[in-house]
Amino acid sequence: MEAFVQIPVNSSFFQQNVKLNLRQKSLGAPRARVARSVTLRMRSWGVRPGGVEKFADELVETANKIASPGRGILAVDESTKTIGKRLATIGVENTETHRRGYRELLFTCQGLGEYISGAILYEETLYQSTRDGRPFVDCLRNIGVIPGIKVDKGLAPLHGAALAHETWCTGLDGLSERAAAYYAQGARFAKWRAVIQIAPGGPTRQAIFENCYGLARYARTVQDQGLVPIIEPEVLLDGDHTIERCAEVQEEVYSILYNLCQQQGVFLEGSLLKPSMTLPGADSKQQVKPDVIAEMTVRTLERTIPAAVPGIMFLSGGMTEEEATINLNALNSRPRKGPWALSFSYGRALQQSCLKSWMGKDENVRAAQEALLARARANSKASLGKYVPGSEPTLDVTGTFEAGYKY
Repeated sequence: MEAFVQIPVNSSFFQQNVKLNLRQKSLGAPRARVARSVTLRMRSWGVRPGGVEKFADELVETANKIASPGRGILAVDESTKTIGKRLATIGVENTETHRRGYRELLFTCQGLGEYISGAILYEETLYQSTRDGRPFVDCLRNIGVIPGIKVDKGLAPLHGAALAHETWCTGLDGLSERAAAYYAQGARFAKWRAVIQIAPGGPTRQAIFENCYGLARYARTVQDQGLVPIIEPEVLLDGDHTIERCAEVQEEVYSILYNLCQQQGVFLEGSLLKPSMTLPGADSKQQVKPDVIAEMTVRTLERTIPAAVPGIMFLSGGMTEEEATINLNALNSRPRKGPWALSFSYGRALQQSCLKSWMGKDENVRAAQEALLARARANSKASLGKYVPGSEPTLDVTGTFEAGYKY
């Protein structure tokens, strides 16, 4: 892909006048040509190439493996505090032993790699081992799952914003060094979550730019160290907005995001997107069926997401396990112009039945793994447009929506 960018020399990025003229190249081109085109493009922008051209072949390969047909991502990147909330729902104390035990049952689940291509880990988890000393990263590789890592440092108030609730995502300081260490430990992709909230008078343009700029800088930084960036601009379900309003905001966010990714030299062929589906707010009285959700979501993506991005891995956002699967199936049951894989990167919508089956007891490990496999299999079918509602068991009937959700 080639882009021609015009930016006034001393303007802030809020005032930049960016004109993009994109010409797509086939992903089927030899990888050497892909890597060479990246280097030439960076030089034409006056950007120091860094490490992207060194890892270009690997980034393309990893991104396409993660987005391969019938497979998606298990998001297990809950912070210590958040996993504590999950464990509390089944009466289990939040200790390192219990956290390790739960994640061990996930990462030693035989057959999981048939449906799951990658697992996003929290930093503690990346360096943990099973009770008999096998590193978790090795366990994941052994079942055919690529290890990944959450690299952002969480949300902070956006000082100076017109709306008091708006946030930005922290963690750029020291990111390059951390990414290099994570790569050495075995991670091959990363994730950074920024949050946009629809509310009266918002989201503000300032909040959108701050969060999109952070996502673009993160993506380029981790690519320089060999990690495929999963870019997550989550438009929250909080609020009473309509599905039409959600689509309007998402279009603005994604358009700004990918303009900034181009400015920062992000190698799109070696990246993935993790958005929310296009949905009405949690407090909205608007009733929409899965086929409408699919229509609005696909339309939004086709208007804004470059064809060079290999895969779009949807987050579940508090939907029930079955809702998340049915909506994903609807997305893949309709024709679309965009070439990307439409798959899943689910956390709560893959783990609720698993947790309830486990209950912190060793004798329940196999039952918990069967529950995990059932939901992974369901979403695998949905990513191919072949899921039959109700054909896989679930213990999650209420969903896990939390207003202002934090990991």
